[in-house]
Amino acid sequence: MTAEQVTGTQGLIFNYLLIFEQGGEGRIGYSLPDCDVPEKNINNILPEDMVREEISGFPSLSEVDVVRHFTRLSQWNYAVDSGFYPLGSCTMKYNPKINEDVARLSGFSNIHPYQSEELSQGALQMMYELCEYLSEIGGMDRVSLQPAAGAHGELTGMMVIKAYLDSKGEKRHKVLIPDSAHGTNPASSSLCGYKVVEIKSNGRGLLDSDAVDKAMNEDVAAFMITNPNTLGLFEENILEITEIVHRKGGLVYCDGANLNALMGIARPGDMGVDVLHFNLHKTFSTPHGGGGPGAGPIGVKKGLIPFLPIPIIKKEQEIYKLNYDLPHSIGRVKAFYGNFGVLVRAYTYIRTMGAEGLRKASETAVLNANYIMSRLKSHYHLPYDRWCMHECVFSDKIQNKNGITTLDIAKALMDYGFHPPTIYFPLIVKGAIMIEPTETEGKDTLDSFIEAMKDIAIRAERGPDSIKKSPLKPKVGRLNETKAAREPDLRWKKS
Repeated sequence: MTAEQVTGTQGLIFNYLLIFEQGGEGRIGYSLPDCDVPEKNINNILPEDMVREEISGFPSLSEVDVVRHFTRLSQWNYAVDSGFYPLGSCTMKYNPKINEDVARLSGFSNIHPYQSEELSQGALQMMYELCEYLSEIGGMDRVSLQPAAGAHGELTGMMVIKAYLDSKGEKRHKVLIPDSAHGTNPASSSLCGYKVVEIKSNGRGLLDSDAVDKAMNEDVAAFMITNPNTLGLFEENILEITEIVHRKGGLVYCDGANLNALMGIARPGDMGVDVLHFNLHKTFSTPHGGGGPGAGPIGVKKGLIPFLPIPIIKKEQEIYKLNYDLPHSIGRVKAFYGNFGVLVRAYTYIRTMGAEGLRKASETAVLNANYIMSRLKSHYHLPYDRWCMHECVFSDKIQNKNGITTLDIAKALMDYGFHPPTIYFPLIVKGAIMIEPTETEGKDTLDSFIEAMKDIAIRAERGPDSIKKSPLKPKVGRLNETKAAREPDLRWKKS
């Protein structure tokens, strides 16, 4: 497929008013029969403080006005159901609709968190079995489903580590974190009162065992690692690193955000990891992004189980119960038992895929990323030219010679109908372009994306004028991003 064939289109675009600027006096969005019972003044029935006042400035709209407004907004919004999201470290993959159907079953969607355990056996069984599945996938001994997102899982995991060390009378003050870590890693450590010590990656984008050994001492509580790391590379020295940390009495925390490359193939628990969080909203189907919801369960090894958040779910003679009997628990970290709908989707995904399906998903994600990397590395600078895992990282070093930046490339890609990849992350690669295709994209989609990226690289050779004004085809053109953030204007104007 040529670049011309994948070029985006403007279609029919109209300059619509805001919903509050539409409508007219007398328009209504419903048609009801005449009332066949005596009418009463609501002010004579309800207390004054319970009667809703009319909303000032509320628009009067017909049904078609309302339907067109929300349909139009849905069409303007880019979504995983409408196109490819090549966002690195975000795992924006397709969410099978069977997962949505199961999450909407009345027994799940209408259940109340205050419902008794006797009347919640189905939900508790699902959660108990999900814990068992995640423990098996991650190589951990027990899982808590409470954390609401990945960063929340990190914080919970570090709280568990701190409580464990405190129970042993060990007052350690430092946490080692690679320079390729997610930004939330140092934040989670800092919130737990730890000082963060950065470990530099080597020239191959990996951690050296010697560097970890040099930094590791009896004042280090934990080592936080992401594997595969944020460069999309597997930490080959992981077994040596975890052994070094354990030898000095520290614990190993693994950020599970990139588990989409490992599930069914390798288990962090077998690599010496003591605490692992799972991004259910990334690896196990619920679409990630847009503010949530998410779920970041944590798995721990046996010695850390007493410190997990309460309650945890236990099974006694085929009866499922909430266990609050953990005297050393860090307590609750989330109201009730976690983001339940996300848990249902993850459970359905795992049961549908099975062990072979999960492994196949990881293998395909890795294959797709390496396919993109191999097809584009002659057009874009590849700082670490070696086999990647589920994502690959380029930079704008070649294009920058002609005044084209990573931001320009991302903006230009929108004219081809593609959502831009992650840019300027990880920070250790200047002008980073981070691409994660996931396992759900077919070769035809990847080829179209690759052709668009190649065409942008060719245009960049002509100089800045060919790209600097992009995007030209979406509803909104090139914005002053600083001004847009500080002075947002919701009214759409043709640029």
